[in-house]
Amino acid sequence: MHKQRVVFVHGLGSFGAAAWPKQHGLALRYDCLFLRRHGFDPVAEPLESDISADVAILVDALADSGGGHVVAHEQGAISAMLAAVERPDLVFSLSLVEPACLSLTAELPATASHRALMQPLFDVRSQLGDADYEREYFRRAYAAEAGGLQTPEARRSARRLRLQAPPWEAPLHIVPGVPTLVLTGGWEPLYEEIAGYLRDTGALHRVAAGGHRPQDSADGDRFIRSFIADVGRGLSVRAS
Repeated sequence: MHKQRVVFVHGLGSFGAAAWPKQHGLALRYDCLFLRRHGFDPVAEPLESDISADVAILVDALADSGGGHVVAHEQGAISAMLAAVERPDLVFSLSLVEPACLSLTAELPATASHRALMQPLFDVRSQLGDADYEREYFRRAYAAEAGGLQTPEARRSARRLRLQAPPWEAPLHIVPGVPTLVLTGGWEPLYEEIAGYLRDTGALHRVAAGGHRPQDSADGDRFIRSFIADVGRGLSVRAS
């Protein structure tokens, strides 16, 4: 029996399969691919972010199997939505976890406040060292302390963070006709605002515990699995 493909697109932190520990078991039922976005490599030096390259990586992964479901976290949701606009024939469904789709809600209060807080940091990022940028980014975005640069992996992560473009610059559009789940952690008004916007345009919105990574909670994982299964059953019925 042919397995439907599910492609996972990570956010800013861990990448590849490491970004989706609760979802590994889906490989028993689906043809799962855990992508690495452009510039994310366990050994090579990080590169400037490139949304077009991310979209191409995702489209190639979908085209290889004639289409599939896409599950994306944080900034990975940007390339997921753009891929669905470019090739809606290949995207069976979108599951967007805490999507950093700020260009959709640029005029709304939580997004405008976040941009006002973060824009000055982005404006001077080329003048800052990786450690200073990471420290200030975590302080502003999460009111938290950065983890420090004790290991080569941590140093690459800090460099990679500084090389990411502001998410509000992405040329996003609503994706009509593609079944969409938005999963948030209920902890941050910014992501709830984005989820509300997407819900008003037809998406299903669910909230699960887990902060910025609700996909790691039992409820969040269940919401993702149920949504993909429901859409997949509908596709199977139409194909039969």
